[in-house]
Amino acid sequence: MIIFKSINKLNKEVNFKANIGFVPTMGSLHNGHISLIKASKRICKKTLVSIFINPSQFNKSSDLRNYPKNLKKDIAILNKLKIDFLLMPSESEIYKTKKDRKIKLNYKDKILCAKHRPGHFEGVLAVINQFLTEFKPKYIFFGEKDYQQLFLIKKFIKKKYNTKVYSCLTVRDQNKVALSSRNVLLNKTDIKKSSYIAKLLFKFKNKLKKNLSYKKNLNAVFLKLNRIKNIKVEYLEIRNKNNLSKLYDKSNFKIFLAYYNKKIRLIDNY
Repeated sequence: MIIFKSINKLNKEVNFKANIGFVPTMGSLHNGHISLIKASKRICKKTLVSIFINPSQFNKSSDLRNYPKNLKKDIAILNKLKIDFLLMPSESEIYKTKKDRKIKLNYKDKILCAKHRPGHFEGVLAVINQFLTEFKPKYIFFGEKDYQQLFLIKKFIKKKYNTKVYSCLTVRDQNKVALSSRNVLLNKTDIKKSSYIAKLLFKFKNKLKKNLSYKKNLNAVFLKLNRIKNIKVEYLEIRNKNNLSKLYDKSNFKIFLAYYNKKIRLIDNY
């Protein structure tokens, strides 16, 4: 594995005309990231992983400050996976001007997390734009756990770049909790609560699949979750998985959830 701390050096030494897969991360790697990397290794000739905690996507300075970091462990994981290249750029190299830090979001897209975390996806799209301006991988890999992010990135890249977006299914623990870098901030009791929530939402989804009129119970589920100690639901919505509209049927819906487990914000979809 070759480690680059400069995009300029990366571009000088890596031929992006070859079949290269790119997995952008913020570090604190888990099996969800590993599934993306393995997909890239399976599909592409070479795999590039980045570790960059993107400050422009955090709308709270405390969230950025407390984001989990374990670079030594991350590098060990990447070495074991035998990736080809690791990029760890500086903030000043990614964002050369203030204009680089935000990509304007269409007002129609300001739903779900975009509504509750102003500026978040503008920052996500900005860093992806900066990466793809600097180098041109054939594929870029994202997980479905951050479904709205995946949806917006697909739409953005399709308009501007030739890079293909490859999505991978959400990876879950045996307890049904979706893997997230933030999970390390939860204790065993917190994890049990998140497990209960995930199992409850999967049951709700299965009932919806059988009879869509069961959606009338969505508010009851919302209230039930909010009654759990130290759980505060930010949103619980059913939307069309293809366009995120509220027009859906039994074949194309997804349930979207964001909640706080104590002070830790978690998202999921079912």
